[in-house]
Amino acid sequence: MTSPAVLTAFGALSPAELVLIAAMGIATSLIGGVAGYGTGALMPLVLVPIVGPEPIVPIIAISALMTNASRATAFRQRIDARRALIVLGAAAPTCVLGAYGYTRLTGAGVMILIGTMLMLSVPLRHALKRRGFHFDDRRLGAAGLAWGVLMGATSGAGVLLLAMLMAAGLEGAAVIATDAVISVALGVVKLAVFGLAGVVSAQVIAVALLIGLVAFPGAFLARALVARLPVHIHTAMIDAVVMLGGAAMIVGALRR
Repeated sequence: MTSPAVLTAFGALSPAELVLIAAMGIATSLIGGVAGYGTGALMPLVLVPIVGPEPIVPIIAISALMTNASRATAFRQRIDARRALIVLGAAAPTCVLGAYGYTRLTGAGVMILIGTMLMLSVPLRHALKRRGFHFDDRRLGAAGLAWGVLMGATSGAGVLLLAMLMAAGLEGAAVIATDAVISVALGVVKLAVFGLAGVVSAQVIAVALLIGLVAFPGAFLARALVARLPVHIHTAMIDAVVMLGGAAMIVGALRR
């Protein structure tokens, strides 16, 4: 995609739309850096009225590549490499399938299903924890296999990865760091599929670059905030974002 085409796509957006997208990008970067998630659930609320629903997943995929890279850098010392490799090995092939499926068909029913799963994941995780249940490496890999399809096909499945990592025993900044490095690697896979399918337009690149650039400093500010948060409060914040993300996906699907 040539630079003039991207600049033209910027010019097609009004100053008010650019400011709104940038402001939401900064806000979701800070939320995502503290809670581990935010862009996939919140950015579509602003983007859909401006660019429509079709380019949302590619836009989020490109911008998330940038924001997750900054998050992985900021929290690099807390990355759990073993669990990250387990999820990546299981999820990469199914992520390709999910991304290819997105280029062929999207549906409100899928968004409702994912949103419901996300909202149920929080009480389910707490119930399983009370009974001593957790994800060992085998269960984490099996969950990653299924999650890869959702990661490839949607803009909000990253919330479910948080629940998986927490069920595997990660807490606090380790959840944020490991989630980020997994998301970066699968983001590359996802974008490769989108690029081959021809769904990455100049508008997609322009909007994604705007979100990614304004969001970059947020990860380092979030790191300072996370360092001062007790683990139980941080965990509660992640749970709240998971629930809100699921609700946002259901509402978005019903409005389509």
